[in-house]
Amino acid sequence: MAIEAVIWDFGGVFTTSPFEAFRRFEAQRGLPADFIRRVNAADPDANAWALFERNEIDAAAFDAMFLEEATRLGHPLRGAEVLPLLSGDVRPRVVAALDACKARFKVGCITNNVATGHGTGMAGSAEKAQAVAAIFARFDAVIESSKAGVRKPDPRIYQMMCDLLAVAPERCVYLDDLGVNCKPAAALGMTAIKVTTEDQALEDLAAATGLAF
Repeated sequence: MAIEAVIWDFGGVFTTSPFEAFRRFEAQRGLPADFIRRVNAADPDANAWALFERNEIDAAAFDAMFLEEATRLGHPLRGAEVLPLLSGDVRPRVVAALDACKARFKVGCITNNVATGHGTGMAGSAEKAQAVAAIFARFDAVIESSKAGVRKPDPRIYQMMCDLLAVAPERCVYLDDLGVNCKPAAALGMTAIKVTTEDQALEDLAAATGLAF
């Protein structure tokens, strides 16, 4: 079936992965590898991270609740120390791929984010926020979890994007750096691409769309 839309995650796709920043932080603090991801994966629909991304708690409550969750797992860590790690560096080649896709297809973005930092992409500086805003301006539709009150991997958020773009899931390509977020997209019929590296993502996107990047 012909592709009509390309739908993108933001962090870890258009920017370097926050997981890289998590690992550096953990090494610096003497924490076990992937400890932050383990905290985020515990009770994933009702933990501090999930509530914050749905804008059901504010930054102060996230800070305290994350600390409680991390402490239960053996290593006290404040949520406020984790938030600055979310802001990655923009990947120009992926932005160029977005421009190429926009010339041929509808383009949308589904991002799990929080109401903190500078702008939509949770940038760590005003300068970076400007670069992120320029990317978001390219999309035909954007769904932010902190505004929609629903977050990936809830299947509803993918259908919401299809409705906004007026396209069937089977005619969409979806890119995300988390497999757990790709699974619901694939279940709806989208061509899901798990982003592990920039080169791999662009190669898989080229194969799915017939475009050259």
